[in-house]
Amino acid sequence: MAKFVLAGKANCPYFAKAELLADLLQRSLPKFSIHKLCMHPNEWQQWLETTCKENGWQHEHSPMIWRELINRGGKGMLLGGFSDFLEHVQAYYGITSDMTTELMMKIATENLLTRELCMKEEVYHQSLIKPLHIWISSALNPTCYILIPQLFAPGVFWDAPTISLHLLDVGAIEEDLQGVRMETEDLALPQLHKCGREDEEESKVKVSERYQQYGRLIDERAHKNVAVIVAGNTLVNLKCSLLLENAPSVDSGRFVGMATQLEYEARAHIAQKLSVKTADVTDVIVWGNISGSSHVDLQRAKVFQYEGAIWGPSDFSQPVLKMIYDRKWLQTDFLNLVSSQRATVASKSQRATAISATNGIIAVLKAWNCNSSAEEVFSLGILSTGQYNLPAGVVFSMPVSFQDGRWSVLSDVIIGDEMRAKLQIAADQLREEKDLASRTREDTA
Repeated sequence: MAKFVLAGKANCPYFAKAELLADLLQRSLPKFSIHKLCMHPNEWQQWLETTCKENGWQHEHSPMIWRELINRGGKGMLLGGFSDFLEHVQAYYGITSDMTTELMMKIATENLLTRELCMKEEVYHQSLIKPLHIWISSALNPTCYILIPQLFAPGVFWDAPTISLHLLDVGAIEEDLQGVRMETEDLALPQLHKCGREDEEESKVKVSERYQQYGRLIDERAHKNVAVIVAGNTLVNLKCSLLLENAPSVDSGRFVGMATQLEYEARAHIAQKLSVKTADVTDVIVWGNISGSSHVDLQRAKVFQYEGAIWGPSDFSQPVLKMIYDRKWLQTDFLNLVSSQRATVASKSQRATAISATNGIIAVLKAWNCNSSAEEVFSLGILSTGQYNLPAGVVFSMPVSFQDGRWSVLSDVIIGDEMRAKLQIAADQLREEKDLASRTREDTA
């Protein structure tokens, strides 16, 4: 079968003439097939240059006709313009065209009007699509390779019919971001509306200045119901603080720092100590500076399926502090194991702890999107307003629960003198980080 492609500008009279000739051939010859690409004049030049570059062709005018040779193992053979197509048709099929100039111009005008109408319809249909926009900074971080597919898993954004993904990474090589975008599109995710890389100039500004810029962008462009999650291994609280301070029109409750990964790491070590699964340990609380001086609080922690002196059904739990009798282990080894967990995993696997980081992010997203129990406890870095007599105006990790798409701080947690002293150390460290960031901005101003 002869397969041809006819491309040209909608208002080109020779495209119109080639189009009618191709239609005649298709009606007359059972093994002749034509595919038409009718483009608006504003689209034509860029498309022509890109297509010729990809195929190694040289062609300058409308129309352009080529023959597909896919069935023979080739990518396509360029015939040329209308005159070349007419010469080919006359030689092979003995058919010519006698269309008048007046008719050519009339059809070209109709083609342009039709193309413009189609473009208006496309714009209208696109306007009906209201995708959820997700922006990921540091998109080349290993965590993102695991996170991206999980964002489209059931129960994460269950009420979003489509999602547009935007990838950013300061100073990244364009091809690397393009690779992530292409891999994402290869997943063939039904919920994915669009995946694009966003231009962000490489900058030598310090972290504080960059997150100030991000905050201002969120303030100017984001929906006021935006959810912002800050995750990572360094300065999580400070980054979250800089974002919310520079987005004053957005409720500060829409910004959180993720302590969930640290919380899960603590749960894993407790589970190992009690010979249960990590999922059987719940309600561990992380206070303070997520990536600095933090305190793991087990006063509400529960363990299920523990084979001790008392045994009950699957929903029966017991306090962790009553099941672990080794207080020395809790006060020394346990804390050291938790604080070094990420470094230990990274040294063994030779890569960042991307799986556990992703798991923590997804858990928070599900809870925020009404897919968790109101009884479930999460540790999040949030802006302190003086809860538990903690310093106001500092992003501090504390226990929260989610209900109806909003979080609230737990009010029934006891803070004794010893714990308060530890939290004060964390608060002092966080204030020092903020002061240092402020001095850095003043020095560079």
